[in-house]
Amino acid sequence: MQQDLQQQKGLVKEVFDKVFDKYDLMNDFMSLGIHRIWKKNFIQMLNPADNKKLIDVGCGTGDIANLYIKATSIKSSILCVDPNKKMIEESKKKLKKYKNINWKVCSAEKLSVTDNTYDFYTISFGLRNTKNINKSLSEAYRVLKKGGRFLCLDFSKINNSNLNFIYKNYSKIIPLIGKIIVGEEEPYKYLVESIEKFVDQEELLELMKKNKFQNCSYRNLSGGIVAIHSGWKV
Repeated sequence: MQQDLQQQKGLVKEVFDKVFDKYDLMNDFMSLGIHRIWKKNFIQMLNPADNKKLIDVGCGTGDIANLYIKATSIKSSILCVDPNKKMIEESKKKLKKYKNINWKVCSAEKLSVTDNTYDFYTISFGLRNTKNINKSLSEAYRVLKKGGRFLCLDFSKINNSNLNFIYKNYSKIIPLIGKIIVGEEEPYKYLVESIEKFVDQEELLELMKKNKFQNCSYRNLSGGIVAIHSGWKV
């Protein structure tokens, strides 16, 4: 499934090139810090274990890798992947004390890693930024070992009409917050539009099943503002 907004040449790269150095700060402002709770729930749902291999795609500044290590140990092996070099550099700075992390610049649609390698595949607020969801899911399936688990955290669709009304109106001021905090408005206009155009919970579930994942499920957080999708390579 192609995502039309992300197909615009250089758009996503330009967005993250503008905000990479204030990415964490802006996430805290936009979500009122709740994104940290969402990510902790994400890791708890993953149920990480020592001596397992994780690939974290669309790693951003390394929040998931950091939480994964804290939930396991330095015996775990982690590969952080992101298509944006500047985001990778921020991740390296944040996690430089850890020796069990490697980094690679590549896209979710074309991971330059071997088949059947990882026990866990995570993607947090990254699938929405890919050009093709099907290709990204197909690659996730390819690189996982048999018995491996796929977990995706991303913005989704709210079922409660009152909460949705509040959220939609709040979304309208996000570009203004970006202008004040980061000095850039356009990246946050992209953020709002990409959330609006992203697939809903059931649609993503069906795409996962079409790409061979089994025992697929999802869990809404904060009333469906975000959702965690889970699937297994059986």
